[in-house]
Amino acid sequence: MHEYKIFTKGKNIEKASKALILLHGRGATAQDILTLSDFFASDEFYVVAPQATNYTWYPYSFMAKESQNEPWLSSAVKVVKRLIDETNQHIPLENIYLMGFSQGACLTLELTSRFAQKYAGIAAFIGGLVGDKLVRERYQGHFMGTKAVIINSNADPHVPLIRSEESKKIMEELGANVKLQVYNNMPHTVTQQAIDIVKKELF
Repeated sequence: MHEYKIFTKGKNIEKASKALILLHGRGATAQDILTLSDFFASDEFYVVAPQATNYTWYPYSFMAKESQNEPWLSSAVKVVKRLIDETNQHIPLENIYLMGFSQGACLTLELTSRFAQKYAGIAAFIGGLVGDKLVRERYQGHFMGTKAVIINSNADPHVPLIRSEESKKIMEELGANVKLQVYNNMPHTVTQQAIDIVKKELF
């Protein structure tokens, strides 16, 4: 299962007024995703990213049967929840942003929806809630108007648009203000267009 290993940049957590938690995709590193903060985080931000063991948060597709991705998925949720709780000891939840790409985007949406609260903002660059089918009862709490942006393509090879649409609906039922931005034939990557939309909507 996952070790608790985090990498940081930006302001010291004890002096920062805001935080950005970043979750990397499959095969990537925490250091990779930390560079994404350059587009969003000002000098007042504490920026942090956990590292998945073996560079993947869970072994199979996010739409595989949940049992196939265990115990890795539960371990990943536990790691990110611990990171949020530790960050929250210094920075209010409503000043903590969560952001991820691909597998990290799916984990971002899954974690925040399982523990829906008032966050500063949520950004998922190509993602959706996790599972072969979505279990509504798994998602608890209330987002209290938290703004979220889900980015996807009309034809992504890994994340079907319908799953992003279903995720938007569930998050809205939990009180989030969700914008689903869909691009035609967008490559499976973080594009400048997507960065611009997230910056406009959340920062």
